[in-house]
Amino acid sequence: MNDTKNAVGGGFKKILYALKTLKGIGIGNASKALRANNTCKACGLGMGGQSGGMTDEQGMFPSVCNKSVQAQSTDIQPSIPDEIFTYSLEDFRELTPHELEHIGRLGKPIYKPSGASTYRIVDWEWALDHVAEKLEHTDADKSFFYSSGRSSNEAGFVFQLLARLYGTNNVNNCSYYCHQATGVGLGNSIGTGTATVELEDLDKCDTIFLIGANPASNHPRLIYKLKACRERGGNIIVINPAKEPGLVKFAVPKSAKSLLTGGSDIATHYVQLNIGSDHVLLDGVAKALIEKKTTNQNFVDLYTEGFNEYKAHICDLEWDTICSLTGLPKATIEDLAKAYGNSTNTVFAWGMGITHHTNGVENVEAIANLALLGGMLGKPGAGLLPLRGHSNVQGIGTIGVKPILADRIFDRMQETLGIRFPKARTDSGLDTLACLEEAHAGNIEAAMIMGGNLYQATPNTQWAGQALDRVGFKCYLTTTLNYGHINGCDNSDVLILPVCARDEEPDATTQESMFNFVRLSDGRISRVSDARSETHILADIAHRLLGDANLDFTKFKSYDTVRAAIADIIPGMEDLKDISIAKREFHVRNRIQHTPEFHTESGKAQFCVTKAPRHTIEQDYPYKLASVRSEGQFNSIIYEEEDSYRGTKKRWSVLMNSSDIEALGKQAGDHVTLTSAVGEMQNVTVYAFDVAPGNVLAYYPEANCLIGLDRDPRSKTPAFKSVSVKIS
Repeated sequence: MNDTKNAVGGGFKKILYALKTLKGIGIGNASKALRANNTCKACGLGMGGQSGGMTDEQGMFPSVCNKSVQAQSTDIQPSIPDEIFTYSLEDFRELTPHELEHIGRLGKPIYKPSGASTYRIVDWEWALDHVAEKLEHTDADKSFFYSSGRSSNEAGFVFQLLARLYGTNNVNNCSYYCHQATGVGLGNSIGTGTATVELEDLDKCDTIFLIGANPASNHPRLIYKLKACRERGGNIIVINPAKEPGLVKFAVPKSAKSLLTGGSDIATHYVQLNIGSDHVLLDGVAKALIEKKTTNQNFVDLYTEGFNEYKAHICDLEWDTICSLTGLPKATIEDLAKAYGNSTNTVFAWGMGITHHTNGVENVEAIANLALLGGMLGKPGAGLLPLRGHSNVQGIGTIGVKPILADRIFDRMQETLGIRFPKARTDSGLDTLACLEEAHAGNIEAAMIMGGNLYQATPNTQWAGQALDRVGFKCYLTTTLNYGHINGCDNSDVLILPVCARDEEPDATTQESMFNFVRLSDGRISRVSDARSETHILADIAHRLLGDANLDFTKFKSYDTVRAAIADIIPGMEDLKDISIAKREFHVRNRIQHTPEFHTESGKAQFCVTKAPRHTIEQDYPYKLASVRSEGQFNSIIYEEEDSYRGTKKRWSVLMNSSDIEALGKQAGDHVTLTSAVGEMQNVTVYAFDVAPGNVLAYYPEANCLIGLDRDPRSKTPAFKSVSVKIS
């Protein structure tokens, strides 16, 4: 059916690729970076810290993957030569994102005034003065502050503190484009928005649901846990419209047997549903459990509320409707329910295939409902595991980089620091996409953007560029250049400040994994002489902008001082206060749920009854498209143009079911045009792939030009993975 049916994830090719990358950056430099006591810069699965750079939270060594090596490869580059900045923006735009990322590290501050076509190098003192002056002459209501998940807890705390004292609650982070729906959905169900399990729980479960995620590409070290679960007789239930080769079979590099035998089987069940029908499928599994009377009724009665209403909703669902919307036979859904009903310990893991829909919150609530139905919360070896993308995106949210803080945190922050914020906690703060909508309307005059690539992360590429270009002044803090620094800036002032990578920080910083585990990174590796700590930069800007009347920001150049403030203010982070002395890393308190105690008002978990939008086919746009990432990228950073797992040679591609290709009168290798209600991709190469008929895949961020501003109304997360398109 497709040209990837014999493909295997991982394996010797990936080992050779890693060795080639390491050789390119220097074995000595790479070894020093990977083995130092610093947290991995890639995904939220986490490794490194005080147990060593290639050690995971259980102390297992070596724990390393291509993502770790790729992340180091761009940091261990020489600085961009000064002469490069004589070239115009148009010259830079001729580079691919991969080429731009690899021209070197940003070594000096650069500035481009409005209307200019080139950047010029400026000195640090002028740059810091300029930021303060621009912000001083801007109404705080007409600004926003955005952070990626790359920064440290310390930088994030100072960042949001600066913004709030400046006078805005428009403080947001990249989670609004990824797992915000998770936080909202889990908050409604169990009263906390993060994972309920620790890494060790994956060794105690007998079933893992993997829904809307592809860890073979995005969290490779998780595959080892999936493999181990299957080998001890457990079930790995993959729910995904596309049959990803690395989730079928994966040659685990740390297992000689797995490598030599051509790979280990991963999925025991692989269910390919229609894009956007996850909620319906999960409700179908619940319906089968209730009909077969294989629910954990004792758990439901003792520890939950709302079951009767939920049960009535599930029983009202018609099997014909469920099967029609998902594209699956009833027997397949009943088979999943049987496997789950026979499980003692199940972990539910999911990614952005769940959250990137207009009903993302409902999808998450449906997962939580299913976990409650089986009593898979409040005990070791079972629970909920959102697969976080960036290495500290969860920590950035924990320490307050979000528009609205909880009452107790907002009040505690003012009380502890002896300050008074100009805006009340309840004054509306804008989410990420709302900030850009205000910018597009001409209502944003200044923005501070710390890390990330907001331009390429935002849907509707042309619109995103217009929105950013209408922001009068933008200050970026970054390690390398990306498309966001050369697009959406023709008619605006742009200042870009070079910052230290995590392992280059002048003092130790902390990060939080998706298992709620806080690590300490030593830093202190010297590479780019003129780069500065984000925390120091923010403290200097705050000192210039706000003076010392409200708060002496210069004291926050001491990271221990920042950590002491976080420990006093943020519940669960008390152990952060002396982490640099005790070197004792820890789980954030009250998040791992090994007992059935929930952080809801009643103390009981809640069944959530919601009716998700129906999966519909639009006559003018009959295909459903999901944007996906390749094995050779991390977020918007492109390390390789080819996708070795899916067999594509270029990123300007569409992956389709063979029957759909044939129905169009085309064949693999031909070129087509993809059109949505907001944009078009012309001359796109067709690849055959095992994806459910009527569903197609295209790469992020290239496919963003097709994606509109539709979003989940509760989490405000854009629908990156449910786009109606036509193919011509």
